[in-house]
Amino acid sequence: MSSASSAAAAAAAVPPIHVKEMIELNPKEKQIFDRLLAAVRHFDLPVQLRVAGGWVRDKLLGKECYDIDIALNDMSGESFVKKVNEYLASSGEEAPGFAVIASNPDQSKHLETARMRLYDLWVDFVNLRSETYSENSRIPTEMKFGTAEEDAYRRDLTINSMFYNINLNSIEDFTGRGMEDLKWGRIVTPLPPKETFLDDPLRVLRAIRFGARFKFTLDEKLKEAAASDDVREALAAKISRERVGTEVDLMIAGNEPVKAVSYIYELRLFWVVFSLPPSYEPSLPEDCDRLCLAHLNAAFDLLELLKLTINDEQRRLALYAALFFPFRMITYKDRKSKKLPIVNYIFRNSLKRKVSDSDTVIGVHSAVEKFLDLIPLLEKRADCPPDDINHGIEIAGIPASSKLRVLTGFLLREVKGFWRIALLISVLSYPNAIHCHEDSSDEGMLQKRSVFIAVENAITNLGLNEVWEAKPLLNGKEIMNVLQLKSGGPLVKEWQNKVLVWQLANPSGTADECLDWMKQAHQKRIKLES
Repeated sequence: MSSASSAAAAAAAVPPIHVKEMIELNPKEKQIFDRLLAAVRHFDLPVQLRVAGGWVRDKLLGKECYDIDIALNDMSGESFVKKVNEYLASSGEEAPGFAVIASNPDQSKHLETARMRLYDLWVDFVNLRSETYSENSRIPTEMKFGTAEEDAYRRDLTINSMFYNINLNSIEDFTGRGMEDLKWGRIVTPLPPKETFLDDPLRVLRAIRFGARFKFTLDEKLKEAAASDDVREALAAKISRERVGTEVDLMIAGNEPVKAVSYIYELRLFWVVFSLPPSYEPSLPEDCDRLCLAHLNAAFDLLELLKLTINDEQRRLALYAALFFPFRMITYKDRKSKKLPIVNYIFRNSLKRKVSDSDTVIGVHSAVEKFLDLIPLLEKRADCPPDDINHGIEIAGIPASSKLRVLTGFLLREVKGFWRIALLISVLSYPNAIHCHEDSSDEGMLQKRSVFIAVENAITNLGLNEVWEAKPLLNGKEIMNVLQLKSGGPLVKEWQNKVLVWQLANPSGTADECLDWMKQAHQKRIKLES
């Protein structure tokens, strides 16, 4: 049997997805749509109300969706919501008012949108449209009222191109493919994929995101078009980095981040999406993009195995930290010739994400080397770290049995609530680094899980779970009094660290005991210096 025949047979063997034949409205949706139709009848408006896109897709899949976008065939959104407000006021109901959101192509809003809150749910209203794009921009050069069919064909994917006609209580599939592609789990563009992507290259990333989210198969012609030089260049030139970052964020925060980044890698889009500065040092590791994917895959599998109790933001940043781990030693110079981690450039320039995202991931990366020193000691609950492990902390003079607690405490105070994330990323490299071809589902991943749990338990037993919340036993003013200083400075900072070392080494110690210790230590230092 030929490879094409084998592929067809395999596809035929996959059972179809259960897709509803009709859309079932929940009580709130029915209430909203009834009021909108009442307004249409009251003013005898010749308008067809259609819910577009994702809401239709999700309802057909049996999922609830609270993102209702209504397309109007011959009225602007603003004109229609004014009529709705007028009708509600005339019928004795509270008129909710509305907002008009100006068009903003960089944020994927090519038309003015009217937004109204009806029965505690926001509803958007826009008119149906047809668009013509210029060669070098995703901003349409011409935009006009269109038919429902024209609007359907200008959308990104067939599964997002269906309408629910509120007037007729019916599903409209003008491309003739939406329902079938949804049923068989296919990601297909309504028009030829290259034409669709060159008109608006953002659709490439949306195809990837929806393919990963629903575990649907990307059409072969779509993949061929997405990986073409023309589309890659258009994606780099026409799409704002904010929009790229938004799509990537949705992928990383989604249910299938590894699948999404796998598509980015396979379609030769990795360096378009995660663009780097013109110069940096040292050079990239061999197969760096594939290595990034391997780290993401391993982190995702380990998170699944551990079932960590972390919030969505911690999960998102954990996966970013894994994805960008191979970049951790690479730096670039900013406009002021300041040397910075290249991860900073990716977050702030390539993806236009929050500064705090960059700072957190860089902080996790910087903690990894220290964790790798401590993991074998914490795992085996060693009594004393080797003398060459001090992480720049002055630990001379404290009991040998307290050194591990001191070093671990300082590290956790550095990464705070992200210490489990830093530990997870560290465990991925312990005892050996991850390689491009590594299978993260093998016995090695179970061993990494065991190491993580052992270290986490050791940290809990040391009483360091939330050590960063502990207040210093001595404040700056008390330290200055002992040192007989009138203002702060490097010496005060030095003693603050010494006090913290003592506090970590003596978890049951009191403020008075710490003060007595500092006075004695200070007097000894004066004698030695005199």
